[in-house]
Amino acid sequence: MAAREQSRYLARALPRAFMPSARPQPFLGRRNASDEAPARRLSDELETASSLTTVVSEDAAKSFDPAAQAKSRKSKLPRSRYQFRSPKYDRGPLHPHQPPPPSDPSSRLFVPGPFTLPRAEQTYNSTVASDILTLCYVHTPPGFKPPPKAPRLREWDDSSPYHKNRPLRGPRGGDVLRLLRKPIRFNNIPKIERITIHSYVKNAAHENSSWLHVAGMAIQAISNTRVETFKSKSSVATWSIAPGRDTVAVKAELQGETMYHFLGKLIDVVLPRIKDWPGIKGSSGDSSGNITFGLVPENVAMFPEIEVNYDMYPPKMIPGCHITLHTTAKADKDARLLLSAMGIPFYGKIVH
Repeated sequence: MAAREQSRYLARALPRAFMPSARPQPFLGRRNASDEAPARRLSDELETASSLTTVVSEDAAKSFDPAAQAKSRKSKLPRSRYQFRSPKYDRGPLHPHQPPPPSDPSSRLFVPGPFTLPRAEQTYNSTVASDILTLCYVHTPPGFKPPPKAPRLREWDDSSPYHKNRPLRGPRGGDVLRLLRKPIRFNNIPKIERITIHSYVKNAAHENSSWLHVAGMAIQAISNTRVETFKSKSSVATWSIAPGRDTVAVKAELQGETMYHFLGKLIDVVLPRIKDWPGIKGSSGDSSGNITFGLVPENVAMFPEIEVNYDMYPPKMIPGCHITLHTTAKADKDARLLLSAMGIPFYGKIVH
């Protein structure tokens, strides 16, 4: 009785698929395809020729010379992780291993960017550069030979024995030779290289150093650059200045993004607010493409950084300054053309 009850309990617990059927199963005439197919070996299913092994003729194998192929290659292959990495330190120009320039992505000093440009730099890249190239471009067809020019330096005649082995003389009419101006192409369009802000504080010598501190704070605020201080190189008896004794000047050098931000403030905010200001004198320049002009203390106080904190600066201690715009132009007329396009006016007689 116990065995019969146990079999009934198992019959309820197990699913129907596992229960033995009491009916006789009919004969199935259909067979699987794998049973009907003839038995095949694994070696019969593999290909005799693999795609990884190619048949190369003996002539092609002999003609393959990777060393000669590398020597005949005109352009270098891109750098890979298996090539020699650039040296960490610059060991001088005579060292056999030279690091790449910081603009190269393989350099250790490479910094990606900039991703957003200042407004003044965007204006130069999008408008000013193409306009200057259009105005100054001189086309020379292939095969053109310019006429020969006279030598810039004159030779001495043999009228005196003292003329022998003398250096050549300069041209007539001037003591300084101007830089040779190359024609403006797409790769040498004039642009602003850096800006120097210099302030000479004479009261710092015969009163106290607070004048110099206020001047340094003001120049540092408008330029966003750490200033340098300098001592006098010459003596001025009227101001009680002795050479090498008194620190009387501060200077800030602006480059890159900081330079364009300062230039944008200067052109868009400060210069338009100066009353009756005609512009920069047309004869300014050092014959090498650098233009300098000055701002009085009242004009320096118009910068936004000083206006917003005007109470922090004593009004009589706000300094004036000289601003030098260093450009890559080789002549002053090209530099004036560049600055005029950027928004700085000129007046008076234009000296080329």
